[in-house]
Amino acid sequence: MAKPLLPGGTIGILGGGQLGRMSAIAARRMGYKVKTYDPSASSCAAAIADEHFSAPWNDNVALKKFAEGCDRVTLEFENIPPSTVEWVNGIVPCHPSAQVLAICQNRRREKEFLKASGIPCAPFAVVSSFDEFTKAVPTLGYPCVLKTADFGYDGKGQVKLPDAKADLDAAWAVTGGGKGVVEAWIPFQCEISVLVARTESGEVAVYEPAENIHKNHILHLSLSPARISSATAQEACQLALKIAEKINLVGLLAVEMFVQEGRILVNELAPRPHNSGHQTFDANQTSQFEQHIRAVCGLPLGGTKPLQPSAMVNLLGDLWRHGAEPDWTKVLQDPAAKLHLYDKGQAAPGRKMGHITVTAATVEEAKQRAEALHAALSA
Repeated sequence: MAKPLLPGGTIGILGGGQLGRMSAIAARRMGYKVKTYDPSASSCAAAIADEHFSAPWNDNVALKKFAEGCDRVTLEFENIPPSTVEWVNGIVPCHPSAQVLAICQNRRREKEFLKASGIPCAPFAVVSSFDEFTKAVPTLGYPCVLKTADFGYDGKGQVKLPDAKADLDAAWAVTGGGKGVVEAWIPFQCEISVLVARTESGEVAVYEPAENIHKNHILHLSLSPARISSATAQEACQLALKIAEKINLVGLLAVEMFVQEGRILVNELAPRPHNSGHQTFDANQTSQFEQHIRAVCGLPLGGTKPLQPSAMVNLLGDLWRHGAEPDWTKVLQDPAAKLHLYDKGQAAPGRKMGHITVTAATVEEAKQRAEALHAALSA
């Protein structure tokens, strides 16, 4: 086990998106130096880093130079080859591990891990051919959903089969002829997510569940605390802690779950900071980004208690009409609203460009004000 990395050291981040950017902000605020690595030379995390490396994931020469300049390395999204993480870990400790990444970036491995660990999840079948797919669908029943094994997020790489009239040939095309996972459709009351952090020594910290509301398969609102019973919230936290231990997590893990009449089913895992935890930057004792850095560096974990109820609303590129920047004064006039922009350059429909967090006396009030601010930007 590596010694704790104290402030003053250098943290490397694989990936240069907004999660890496906000993790870098948290690290720099704590006194760390930051290096980022991403195939894109213009990634938004690069502006926060002391040094940015732009090279392919399989460029071992560039990876070696990057890793040798770091004291600890982490990652900010799943679509990194596990072999890259394994290579870097041979030079400098890298968390989470290649094994954790391999499980979480592939739906088949993820579902099989959950099932083997005794974690409740939706009934599913792994399919490797069109024939297997057509046999699995009637077994699971309608409605159901077909998902690609790899590279799916924000509703991408999946198709719902509502009834027996569904075009199975068209649905199978979403896999590109590869492997997929067919899942029973879960009519849930709400979706929640739980963030859990774990250090190499086994110290853990868990955040209370956040409630997620989607539009067009993309997270729109995240409410904290989730509007669920205390018993359901406690059960959700215990499931997240169990998963973190079973998967041997070092770092931060987001566990997405469905709540169905008091029953919880785990949907997906993300081994890094998560969109549904962005409000922790403004509304909790310790943000998910600082907690991620603490866990990766082997520091004592911070408190997770919320300071106030909060709501986070995503700002998508749809708000940039005809390329024009939205009028941010509509947000900034609310003294309890916090505006976070990611400096991602060109806006595009569906692209996450920033978010707003609103704190209030109740979660309902925070939700209403966040929705009102978003509506004002949309007008």
